[in-house]
Amino acid sequence: MIRRLRRTAPRWNPTALAVIAERTRDPFRVLIACILSLRTQDTTTGPAAARLFAAADTPRALLRLSPREIERRIYPVGFYRTKARVILGICRDLLDRFGGRVPDAIDDLLTLRGVGRKTANLVVTVGYGKPGICVDTHVHRISNRLGYVRTRTPDATEMALRAKLPGRFWIGYNDLLVAFGQNVCAPVSPRCSVCPVRPLCRRVGVTTAR
Repeated sequence: MIRRLRRTAPRWNPTALAVIAERTRDPFRVLIACILSLRTQDTTTGPAAARLFAAADTPRALLRLSPREIERRIYPVGFYRTKARVILGICRDLLDRFGGRVPDAIDDLLTLRGVGRKTANLVVTVGYGKPGICVDTHVHRISNRLGYVRTRTPDATEMALRAKLPGRFWIGYNDLLVAFGQNVCAPVSPRCSVCPVRPLCRRVGVTTAR
């Protein structure tokens, strides 16, 4: 399944976080971009991150910006006012507790306010190239739709994948399935007629398809 998706992936529109990661492997940019992406479409996340990083791209530099300036630059991402406060809090925490450096361990990242397992895993995998499995709604939904796992929550999916998925596939699994979900395997009425892994998919929960 992964081999088939990898062969098809170059035809799809890349995810916003993949574009940011391709330009720079800076863990700080990956962390902040991931915060911006929560409950926000990629078409909004990418430009918002670009506007913010054009003004400041380090914890110390971001702290020189007012909350209002950050809000202005990241609008219209979802919950932009809350995210502006979260970003400033993360920057202060990074400087106070980690010397301004984004930690490369999931447990340390989870101590940052506003950082959950999805974000922590993404920073570790994309920012540092270390093993981890980032599970968002796409990865959770598609992994269950394929019949590869049977779980009820993204956290449970992560643990199930850690136990079952070979380690060599961990780092790229999120980006591959997110792009697949955005371009083919939609939540409602997936495009099964053009799906490269249809013969391998159990189509769990699929009631309508294109």
